[in-house]
Order: sequence, then structure tokens, then C-alpha cells
Amino acid sequence: MAAEPRLPCDDALAPLRAGPLHWLRTERLQVALAPDAGGRVAQIRFDRREWLVGPDDGWPATIAWGCYPMVPWAGRLRGGRFAFGSAAHALPVNFGGHAIHGVGFSRPWQIDVLEAESARLSLRLPEDAYWPFGGTATQAVHLEGDRLLLELAVQAGRQAMPVALGWHPWFRKPDRLVFSPDAMYPRDADGIATLPRTPPSVGPWDDCFVAHNDIALQRGDQLLRLKADTDHWVVYDGAAHSTCVEPQTGPPDAFTLAPRVLLPAQRMLLSFELAWESGKGRAE
Repeated sequence: MAAEPRLPCDDALAPLRAGPLHWLRTERLQVALAPDAGGRVAQIRFDRREWLVGPDDGWPATIAWGCYPMVPWAGRLRGGRFAFGSAAHALPVNFGGHAIHGVGFSRPWQIDVLEAESARLSLRLPEDAYWPFGGTATQAVHLEGDRLLLELAVQAGRQAMPVALGWHPWFRKPDRLVFSPDAMYPRDADGIATLPRTPPSVGPWDDCFVAHNDIALQRGDQLLRLKADTDHWVVYDGAAHSTCVEPQTGPPDAFTLAPRVLLPAQRMLLSFELAWESGKGRAE
């Protein structure tokens, strides 16, 4: 019997090509979309400075470049296992024995609308062993002057489903990260978030936090301010080349730690704003 074909989401460390890029532009801000590579933003340029680790920068793994949507879950699901309703589910694992970042970041998305400064993309979620619930994911990408506005949504199909959304930007290493969280989820020996929440530790981090204060990245004379309609952020700053600051609707392993449910046809939305300022000194 022939083996089942492997998909990119079977291995988050497998190389992923960018495919065709579609550029959105304002006067100072340019954003490249890679719909074939998980519907991700492949690169962001502000005043000719590149802000993301791109597909040709030496970290080609599916998990390791650009700014990609995490849907219908964000971060790790422990062992790929969770309970929903009266059923136990086991999803394929793709990263260190766990299921990470959903199925959207490794599958091609469809571009439904493409204009000079905006785009809309969609992905029909599977209804199989990778994700048994179906549903539809959509993205809206809009440039407004010196701001990039991202919206990620999931709508349930004919059955209820658990959901957690997030964005995973791989920013080129900043000169400074401005981040003062209120609390964090401690990680266990498997590197997965647990409860109860604790006061924040000293970095470097690969952790999920609750944060309400300003978040910013400083690179030279450019300042990037980050906002989202959530108070959960994952920060990974242990790599020498990059810092990730990821808005999420809940912690990793959210289906167990902080489950949220969409009823049939119900929708969840996560908005993420990236706003640049230039000619700035050191961020406060």
C-alpha cells in the first residue's frame, strides 16, 4: 500500500519556497505577500530598510521566516492532543513531538482581492486528520500611509470548533525591544506554557505573556510600534538574528489551557497594527 503523501505541515522545519510575490506599496512602505507560502508576508520595507527575515536570508524552514498567520491554533498543542466536547483528538505532530502553529502557515492561500495598497486572502480549512472541523480562514492586508494593518479571521463551518489565532513575525534583530509585560505563562520541561501565570522572568524569552503596555522595536532611527486587539503576546528573542513578537488570542496549548469555541458559522477576528516612525532616537 502506498504511503500517504506528506504535506509541508508534516515538518515545520522543512524548507518552504516563497513562490510568486505580490507587492503592496505606499510612498514609504512596501509589503510583499507570498500566498503560496502559507499566505504570509514575505518582506516589509520602510524607507528601504527591510524589517523581516526573508525567504533568502539563510533560514528557509517553513517556521522560520516572514510574518505568517497561525490558524486555527497558535503555538504548540502538546503532543497534538486535546479534548473537544466528548471526543479526544490527536493531530499530526510537526515540531518536536508537538503540533505547532496550525495548518495555515504551510498551505497555499487564495488571493481574492489584490489592489495597490491592500489584499484579501482566504483558505478553506481541511476536514481530515490534520484538522477535523473544517471552517474558513481569511486575511485582510492593508497599507495606510506608514501603517500596516493585518486582520485574521476564522469562521466555523457546519460544526463547532475550538479556535486560537495569531501572527508570527520574524523581525530582523532590533537594537532594542520595548516590552513590559504584566505576567507570563511558565514553561515546563517540554517548553510548553502552563498555569498558573507568574510574574515575568528576565529574558531571553521564548514565552507567552499578558501585556497591556506599549510594545515597540527600535532599529537605527526607525521605531516600529505594535498593537493588537489582544493582551496575549509570545516573545522569542533568543536568536542572534531575529526577535519574534507575536499577538495571539490565547496562550500556546490554548485548546487545553484557555479553550475558546466557535459555534457553527460563528467568526473570530484578530487585528494587528504595525506603525513606523522615522527620525526617532532611542525608544522609551
